[in-house]
Amino acid sequence: MKTLLRHREAALAVIIALLVLIFATRAEGFASPGNLATIFNDTSILIILALGQMVVIMTKSIDLSVAANLAFTGMAVAMLDASFPGLPLALLVLCAIAIGALLGALNGYLVWALGMPSIVVTLGTLTIYRGMAFVLSGGAWVNAHQMTADFLNMPRTVLAGLPLLSWVAVLVVAVAWLVMTRSSFGRATYAAGGNPTAAVYAGINIGRTQFLAFVLSGTLAGLCGYLWVSRYAVAYVDVASGFELDTVAACVIGGISIAGGIGSVAGTVLGALFLGVIKNALPVIGISPFAQMAISGFVIVLAVVFNARSERRKGRIILRDQSIQSKSEVAA
Repeated sequence: MKTLLRHREAALAVIIALLVLIFATRAEGFASPGNLATIFNDTSILIILALGQMVVIMTKSIDLSVAANLAFTGMAVAMLDASFPGLPLALLVLCAIAIGALLGALNGYLVWALGMPSIVVTLGTLTIYRGMAFVLSGGAWVNAHQMTADFLNMPRTVLAGLPLLSWVAVLVVAVAWLVMTRSSFGRATYAAGGNPTAAVYAGINIGRTQFLAFVLSGTLAGLCGYLWVSRYAVAYVDVASGFELDTVAACVIGGISIAGGIGSVAGTVLGALFLGVIKNALPVIGISPFAQMAISGFVIVLAVVFNARSERRKGRIILRDQSIQSKSEVAA
């Protein structure tokens, strides 16, 4: 499976490079370092959100409330900044992270303690969080002139040639890689999604692992709530509407198995970058928005088919396969 993942990620990286070269023939300067840095910066929030979604999907769950979490958190910190302009920026960012983690913990508790399907839970909380954003704001917008300069400028501040927003994404990617490859939680995540029965025998609490995955997803959504409203200088109820589907698409394209237990941080990042290149390139070469939606959907379907075929070839239910083999040996 590791060999398959390496090949999948390498193939996706080659495809992204080829797309950049092809689009560069239609739009001059598309492959320039400056434009590529802009594409990465535009995709940074998707990368961060997709990494949280990846952890949840790895545990055989899904979080459809990440964009609504982002919208409520962004509205909350934007209103705090507008109402109390003297608050330190660090405190506002911590508030965003804490609110996002709390909303993620609510999802995780409902899935873990009550045994509810994650898709049902997060469809419900998606609506709840959007409604909370409307109630909090009264349907009003928070615009750039109501926000402080520090609040708005942080993601745009350039450091070593890249905006801080891009560096935040790089930092989150590095931490996610360490967590998924070097921590007991990362190993538990793979085990809980890949083979729950074996995970239980190994002493892994699957419910607790799912709960922590939702908390992590909510934490990253809360961070993105601040990053989104500060970068685009506006907060309103429908911020990032439909963005949760982009996070799932980035995971699927990057090789994360919807059935859980298969995938990597590198694959998720490449999946998000693939979408980022597509979304930036199609308008430049004159593709209509409707065709863009169709192309994105077609790519997602192809990725799902590829994932399904790969998993079918390799087999997933280890204990069952071993049990069948043992019974055959005994019968022989």
